[in-house]
Amino acid sequence: MALDQVAIGSVKVSRLVLGGNPFSGFSHQGADRDRQMRRFYTVERIKQTLRRAEQAGITALFARADNFIMRVLEEYWSEGGGLQWFAQTAAEQSDHLANISAAASMGAKGCYLHGGQTDVHFRQGRTDLFAPALARMRERAMAGGFAAHNVGPHEWIRDHLKPDFQMCCYYDPTERVDRPDHVASDAEKYDPAHRDEMTRFIRTLPWPAVHYKVLAAGRLPPDEAFRYVAGVLRPRDVVCVGFHLGDDPDLIEKTVALFERIVGRP
Repeated sequence: MALDQVAIGSVKVSRLVLGGNPFSGFSHQGADRDRQMRRFYTVERIKQTLRRAEQAGITALFARADNFIMRVLEEYWSEGGGLQWFAQTAAEQSDHLANISAAASMGAKGCYLHGGQTDVHFRQGRTDLFAPALARMRERAMAGGFAAHNVGPHEWIRDHLKPDFQMCCYYDPTERVDRPDHVASDAEKYDPAHRDEMTRFIRTLPWPAVHYKVLAAGRLPPDEAFRYVAGVLRPRDVVCVGFHLGDDPDLIEKTVALFERIVGRP
């Protein structure tokens, strides 16, 4: 199967890419669901999932630049795996510039500041941290971008920087003011108004957007979610989806087929 390709900077990727949150147990469905994902996703099962995604036509993984994920990717690539990696800075790392450099050294083709880090820096008035992060990504020959969960920081980045892409979350589920990392909660908020506000913003971007949490972290049926995506996805944009194969071992193949049928080609 061959999904249509688009360019992010100088990197060509499939319009549907693989998200890594389930591998790290970030379900956004509460602590019990986080634990299920962590227990399911052994190193071997992660590698199997990467291979299935690759066979289904997906060409890129968007996942954390932490020691665990980098170790898994090293094994996967040494065994012949071909997915390209866009590295998300790990919020627990004290020095995000060093984290960006580490991702580049491990072979990342692209990199983006974690959405929680972007949110918190923006809320605390530390927008001075954004340009050096993008410069480090560029110095290390990676496509560079920023994730964020709400429109405010994305607007600042659009107006003051020229990234290769912005990772635009459809929902702003939790307040991130003092700490960038995700805290498991059973009370995350998924308001359709957030999605509409973000997709209106996406239309103003002069570079690609990566649409993520399009399924509201598993709260929306995929066909319903993809019908919405089909109405807002621009020709140069990308959709990022994570998969918990503990629910359905054929979920990747089914989702790719559904994406192709509903969203189609630009």
